[in-house]
Parts: sequence; structure tokens; C-alpha cells
Amino acid sequence: MAGPYRTVDLNADLGEGFGPWRLTDDDALLEVVTSANVACGFHAGDPVIMARVTRRATERGVRIGAQVSYRDLAGFGRRAMDVEPVALRDDVLYQFGALQAMAEVAGGAVSYLKPHGALYNRVVWDERQAGAVAEAVAAIRPGMAVLTLPGGAFARAAAAAGLRVVAEAYPDRGYRSDGTLVARSEPGALVVGARAIAARAARMVLDGLVSSVGGTDVAVRPQSLCLHGDSPGAADAAAAVRCALEEAGVTLRPFA
Repeated sequence: MAGPYRTVDLNADLGEGFGPWRLTDDDALLEVVTSANVACGFHAGDPVIMARVTRRATERGVRIGAQVSYRDLAGFGRRAMDVEPVALRDDVLYQFGALQAMAEVAGGAVSYLKPHGALYNRVVWDERQAGAVAEAVAAIRPGMAVLTLPGGAFARAAAAAGLRVVAEAYPDRGYRSDGTLVARSEPGALVVGARAIAARAARMVLDGLVSSVGGTDVAVRPQSLCLHGDSPGAADAAAAVRCALEEAGVTLRPFA
């Protein structure tokens, strides 16, 4: 296998609020990340938030991605849902279109798409839902980039649809030995502390490895690292990751 990348993207989930409620520190994260996964209104986000985040991302040269979800505001998009493929495809089209309108008005554009939460985990193994999301993206913009865990159903469906598949890794999340993420309901799901997250990120990029919750090393080759914007201390963790990578000679650059 080829060695790890010495250039990597750093992405985070942004715009995760609703009305007066704010969960993510969008301004602080936009000073650090190279790509922003913007909530499109189904798990979080509203028109005002989407407009503000796309404007500020465009001003800072941060790439904008559509973070699409199940229609689940009450559950923050983290509840498993059985959605028929046609309905899921149309939900993805709807969310992308809303964010693209905001981005265009801000002078920018949506460069990629990434599923959120339960949908992200579901399309790793569910061929029908993975195919529906890939179909929507290919219909919107042939060849567009999508972020996902490597080796799963969505990666395969996206590649078959002619999309650009960007391998993603999570320094702030626990891994199983098979390379999938530990469910949030299970012990070891979250990595806590900016130093620990930064060290994990550096190992992922420099060595191509991450320790699983069982203690074994899992091979990873991330083109993009994701930090969850809703985690406590997310902005500090992002800054620590960026500092650790730059000190190690890694170039941070958008993939899109």
C-alpha cells in the first residue's frame, strides 16, 4: 500500500444550531479548518445560519460542503431511520439545493457532500440507502466529491456513479478493529482532550494508523480529517490538530 498523505484536509461540522440556539463555534472553527460541513436544515441549521456560515466560509477561503441528514431535528440526525431510497434521494437533493442557494449568494459554491450522523453510519453498510445518496449527488453535479469512511457501501456506490470518493478519518472518535466507528452509545466512542486528539491525528496522517478500542492498530489513509464541531472544546482541539500537523511538516489544504 502507498504511504500516507503529507497533504491533508481538515474539516468540521458547522452551522449546527437552530434559531437562537447555537451548538458549534462557527467563527473559531472557520479560522482553523480548510473545509466546512454545513448543516442543511434537516438535523440542524436554518436559513439565517446557513447564509451566515456560507458567507464567512467564502470570505476565509474555506470550502463549503453540504452535510445532509435524515429529517430529524428532534434527534439531531442521530436516530436510525428506514427511509425509502426515492424519498432519501429527494431529501438529499432538497438539502443540497438550499445550501447551494445560500453559497451562491455569498459568492461561493458547494464543493462536496457528506452525510451526517445516523445516515453517515447507515450508508457504510446499507447498499440501498448508499445508492440513493450517490444517485442524488451524481444528478446534482457529476463527478463531485463526497466524504466517507473508506471501504463501505457508500464509497462503492459513489465510485460506481463516477463521483470522487475522499477517504475520511476521525481523530476524535473511537474505532473498532474493522475500521468502523464505535457507536456513540458505547464506551470509547469519543476521544477527549485536545492533546490526545492532536496526537491521534498526527499518527493517522504520518503513520497511517489509529488505535482501536480493542488495542489493535487499524490502517487508515485519510485525505481529510474530521472534527465534530458539537464536541466540547472542538475549537481548541481543531487548533491543536492543525498545530501538530504543521509542526510535523504536513500541509493543510482543501481536497475540493
